[in-house]
Amino acid sequence: MDSVAAEREILIAIQNVTYSYGYGDVLKDISFPINQEDFLAIIGPNGSGKTTLLKIILGLLKPRLGKVKIMGKTVEEFADWKKIGYIPQQATHIDSLFPVSVKEVVAMGIPSSRWFLRRTREEEGRISRSLQQVGMEKYNNRRIGNLSAGQQQRVFIARALANHPKILMLDEPTTGVDAQTQGHFFEMLHRLNREEGITIVLITHEVGIINKHVAQVACLNQTLVYHGSHDEFCRSDEFKRMLADGHHLVSHHH
Repeated sequence: MDSVAAEREILIAIQNVTYSYGYGDVLKDISFPINQEDFLAIIGPNGSGKTTLLKIILGLLKPRLGKVKIMGKTVEEFADWKKIGYIPQQATHIDSLFPVSVKEVVAMGIPSSRWFLRRTREEEGRISRSLQQVGMEKYNNRRIGNLSAGQQQRVFIARALANHPKILMLDEPTTGVDAQTQGHFFEMLHRLNREEGITIVLITHEVGIINKHVAQVACLNQTLVYHGSHDEFCRSDEFKRMLADGHHLVSHHH
């Protein structure tokens, strides 16, 4: 770990995590930290345990061995879940006839807001700022189901941002999104990371996800085969092996 990372607060500590679905271990003795202001990609082939690890971090699954600490507390003790914005892959699978506006979707993310009734001035301000942060303020009255997948993804990030999270966790965020939209999407995440200090964690197996904005990589294949800087990963034997195995993870670090 570099000295700068060592000085930053550890927001999530994954400690010797092992998990089994009953037919063998899906994750085996996984340990690594997620530090404040990291821009981390958790990568690996299908079946490598990425989504399982995400569910363990979120408290949706309990590991067979090991534990996860969030901001110094175990998952069982941790209660301030609004500090973690979670955007699942299926968030963008919305019926075009679903009668909810962009603004109302963001309001749903504010625990105190009764999104279907009159909102306070403070709540309106949080909604407006969140939409501005993701470049969707012009769409606030549009029906969510009429937006593209990439635009819907931004709206769900805005919903998470309304709670001023410390961490954004995104599961396969660029599935079905074209290369140009991916580029704009990562520029937005970069701004949130650098200007707002939000820690970004991406779960992915897709081509092109390792780009110029990703600073750290955790590579899973049931075990943790690599954790460290993006630059070092692109020079590593593990990266070369993944390319040789046909995973086609492409680096766009310039």
